[in-house]
Amino acid sequence: MNPELELTPIEESIREDGMLFVRTDSILETMVKTPLIIAGLIIAIIVMPIQTSFSSTRTLELIIYSDGSTHVSRQIDVDPLEPDFELDLFGQSIDNFVAIGDTGFLLSEEIIGNKAIIDKFGSASITIDYDVHDLISKEGRVWTFSFNSPSDYTLLMPKNSVIVGMSGLPTNMEIIDDQPKLELSAGLSEINYIFSSINPTNPTISNESSFSYSTAAIIAGPIIAAVTGAVIILKRKQSKSSTLIQSESVPEKQSETTSVDTETIFNFRPEMREDDKEIIKFISDNGGQALESELRKKFLQPRTTMWRAVKRLERLGVIEIDKKDLQNLVKLKKDLEEEK
Repeated sequence: MNPELELTPIEESIREDGMLFVRTDSILETMVKTPLIIAGLIIAIIVMPIQTSFSSTRTLELIIYSDGSTHVSRQIDVDPLEPDFELDLFGQSIDNFVAIGDTGFLLSEEIIGNKAIIDKFGSASITIDYDVHDLISKEGRVWTFSFNSPSDYTLLMPKNSVIVGMSGLPTNMEIIDDQPKLELSAGLSEINYIFSSINPTNPTISNESSFSYSTAAIIAGPIIAAVTGAVIILKRKQSKSSTLIQSESVPEKQSETTSVDTETIFNFRPEMREDDKEIIKFISDNGGQALESELRKKFLQPRTTMWRAVKRLERLGVIEIDKKDLQNLVKLKKDLEEEK
């Protein structure tokens, strides 16, 4: 017997009829794994854009206050299956942050720098409200609003503000309660403005190459409103003396009005914001108390914004909140000295 034939391993795979037998285990394993890998890639490609689409801005509204702070109100559609949501904020100086789910309940959050991590608790839509102090820069009498928006938004300017320059034209413009309201497109926008109470006449306006009727309305509106407001204040001061004489007809409301002096409140809290002072004045003129719904109707503010303003005044110790027929009744405090 030839020993070389015994050492040749290929004979073990040759059948008697001379056909070569090839092992197919690795081929079958490859054929099974390949469709699974391809299916996994297809699922990943499909799922990734779906997850991104669940986070989109539905509405974005900004309100500039007279002290230079900006209120941001934003409604965002999110993925209800994810436990939390990370939101980029428009600055790092954040105050009065409130997140509300689609069921109306407050959501817990953690703010780190310019990001907020919100526990969604299954909400598919989140309403965000907060104040930011990083969008306004001041150079003398000219203040500049600079904002790079991820979506279209509305901007409500302060009362008695006059726009003297813009980086782009708004898609719409109107005057609401003596305040210019602009609708702006996504992207970077810069708006330069002054206050008419500081500089009623603006000589640089005449140098503008383009002057439209809408620009004239923005300039003339606050000036007319300021003159009208001064006349109304004088009339109210004159009517207060006659109201005090008629104490017998409305004794309860008159006693509340005479016992609360707005100047005393303002001296007690000199750091109070201008928009909060307007709320105090309205409550005082209304007999020292007003429903929260009346305040929202008067100042055209959403529920969350007005509630934060009321709670802020309560923390300052100038008002107290009572319940009346399932509504919040806001009353001016009479014992301010005890809060000092």
